[in-house]
Amino acid sequence: MRVIHTVSELREVLAGQPRTAFVPTMGNLHEGHLSLVREAARHGSPVVVSVFVNRLQFLPHEDFDQYPRTLAKDAELLATAGCDIVFAPAEDELYPVQQTYKVQPPPALADLLEGEFRPGFFTGVCTVVMKLFQVVQPAVAVFGQKDYQQLKVLAGMAEQFMLPTRVLGAPTVRADDGLALSSRNGYLGPAERTEAVALSQALHQLATSARVPGPSLAELEARAAQSLRARGWLPDYLTLRRRSDLLPPSDEQRLGSEPLVALAAAKLGQTRLIDNLEL
Repeated sequence: MRVIHTVSELREVLAGQPRTAFVPTMGNLHEGHLSLVREAARHGSPVVVSVFVNRLQFLPHEDFDQYPRTLAKDAELLATAGCDIVFAPAEDELYPVQQTYKVQPPPALADLLEGEFRPGFFTGVCTVVMKLFQVVQPAVAVFGQKDYQQLKVLAGMAEQFMLPTRVLGAPTVRADDGLALSSRNGYLGPAERTEAVALSQALHQLATSARVPGPSLAELEARAAQSLRARGWLPDYLTLRRRSDLLPPSDEQRLGSEPLVALAAAKLGQTRLIDNLEL
């Protein structure tokens, strides 16, 4: 496995490689990331994994400076997972000048849910992924379904810009108790880690209750959020949406005529966790 830090060297190494598979990450890797690498290896070769903490997708009050940088450990893990090339650029390598050109995703998709609580987040994500796609020129790129809205936004970007990169989603990897694996799980204290599984449990409860006639969906969502608050969480959203466009379903769609997904984001202590569940 090779670790590369510059765009010029990466382009030289990848020249004439039409089947490159790509997994963008921000490092601090765990088994969920490694599952994406293994999935990428099923669709192309060589497998390139980027490790880059992207300032553009952090809000001013978020944890950009504190986000763990663990490149040596990440490289050891990637070497066991089928990665061929680690691309780990410095910030001034990927952004040699201020990034004034940016990719603006459609507000109808990007300004709800995560976009409502993290304004500009998806602009930052789309801009760095577009830039990485231009550098790596992959035939396929793999993203985790845990970041459900992000996957939809990036797949739409690739489609509308007619990029030669196929965007694939891979299933969320979970701990034995059901908690979705996340780099931010490392911020949880022991008691918080035990409590964190309540988020996936709340999604299952909402999904089950929403599929039978009864209270309105808004009432069910409010109850689910309140149940988390009672346990000490601060939920941003806990909601049921159509998979196609992440808009709220009608009562008919909610009861079985439309593929749906339950999504949640909530803070436990100082740690914000997200999760989702396809119905």
